[in-house]
Amino acid sequence: MTDSEAPSLADLIAVLDGLYPPGTAQSWDQVGLVSGDPDQPVQRIHLAVDPTLAVIEEARDAGADLLITHHPLLLRGVHSVATTSAKGASVTALVVADLALYVAHTNADVARPGVNDALAQAAGLEETVPLAERDGQSLGLVGDLPEPMSLEAFARMLAEALPPAPVGVRVSGRADGDVRRVAVLGGAGDDAFDDVRASGADVYVTADLRHHPALEAREEARGGPPYLIDAGHWATESLWLQGAADRIRAALGARADSVDLHVSTLRTDPWDFLVPSGDPAQRLGGPR
Repeated sequence: MTDSEAPSLADLIAVLDGLYPPGTAQSWDQVGLVSGDPDQPVQRIHLAVDPTLAVIEEARDAGADLLITHHPLLLRGVHSVATTSAKGASVTALVVADLALYVAHTNADVARPGVNDALAQAAGLEETVPLAERDGQSLGLVGDLPEPMSLEAFARMLAEALPPAPVGVRVSGRADGDVRRVAVLGGAGDDAFDDVRASGADVYVTADLRHHPALEAREEARGGPPYLIDAGHWATESLWLQGAADRIRAALGARADSVDLHVSTLRTDPWDFLVPSGDPAQRLGGPR
């Protein structure tokens, strides 16, 4: 394969903008092309959740021309790209390696299919509707399981469907509680509890649940539904990568044969191991 046979970065931007329109991103987000020359040929594409130094190194060593990530590298302003900071080292590594970076974040969340469709599929949902709306775009999904099951059985099924992460799946609710209607929102979702309650969901699958919002949500539920499952930010969003690669290949049509797409297997969850703390009921004097 020669450079002349490969699509240009501009061609790939057009494909990605079509699949994940930048205008559908939330107002605070930073998506689209971060580095790269639109005229450069693209023969190998690398996909990952986070543009970490390790991911950039992996893509560079694999000979990638384009790195597509879900999370932005430069969400907030920086005033230096010196290699003395991780952000600066990342930008420098991209430029030196002639590696383009493209971000599809909240515009990939709201795409159909997108991040939340992948999570809904992992949760066993066949038909879904939007959970809520933000900035004129849908937020999360809600749907019904084919058959009811216990909260514990559902959590175990979900854990098997997700990529393994050290912290695993955290669950709040009665293990024998009935679950049929499920709300999902990939990534951080503790600002959508009102929408979850309005949806009639028995359980809410999301990540990054902070102590106070989660505790207040369980207090409002009086011990019943909606139960909560914190399945991890990286784990809930990494499910999107393979589907995105497949859709990029399909959108390229006849040009797909000249491009190699690779989904990163690097775990960019920031946690490395978990130390069990014993039985909370015994340590704290009984259940709440």
